Amino acid sequence: MDLILWRHADAKDGTPDMERELTTKGQQQARTVAAWLNKRLPEDTRILVSPAVRARQTADMLEREYQLVPEISPSADGVHVLAAAGWPDASGTVLVIGHQPTLGEAASLLLFGESRALSIKKGGLLWLTNRVRGNLPQTILRAALTADLI
Repeated sequence: MDLILWRHADAKDGTPDMERELTTKGQQQARTVAAWLNKRLPEDTRILVSPAVRARQTADMLEREYQLVPEISPSADGVHVLAAAGWPDASGTVLVIGHQPTLGEAASLLLFGESRALSIKKGGLLWLTNRVRGNLPQTILRAALTADLI
């Protein structure tokens, strides 16, 4: 299974939190990362998106169908993100578009086996995969990037 954790792009400050929109900078970040992803994502990638406006606007830049998943909203935790994605048993590629600290917590659980302070920059992503070597399950970091590195 490949799991991509993509933090929503830069968003305006304000309340209510769920209605915050992307800034002009955020729109450009999302377009840049979406173009990079679209060159690499399989056609059958499952895309799971927080119902927050800024996450939906980030996802819209992919121009692909996606599913809104309340379990990855701003108040979610990393365990629920991983469960929603079906880690590690789902097949294929799953892209999750959500928030900090939730995505960082999910990545920390996979990379370190515990919840640590791990931050993903706005518009940035981590691409992880899993395998078994011998009898030992492993998480592999395939990519870590931000829009300004593309």
